[in-house]
Amino acid sequence: MALSVSLVIVLGALVYGLYRYAGLRAWHAIVCTLFGFYLASTSLAPQIRQGVRSFAHFLSGIKI
Repeated sequence: MALSVSLVIVLGALVYGLYRYAGLRAWHAIVCTLFGFYLASTSLAPQIRQGVRSFAHFLSGIKI
């Protein structure tokens, strides 16, 4: 659960940064949010969740 909360915070900060500095329009963010909710209710949701977990596991294993 902690991973999903931190991921939400990171994605929220990314959207805010794009809105503030890259000219992201508010309706772009709304469409992306609605698309995310739509994807969460499809049969692709488990594969997306597993892909995000695998990517986070990969990033946590990188030594800098």
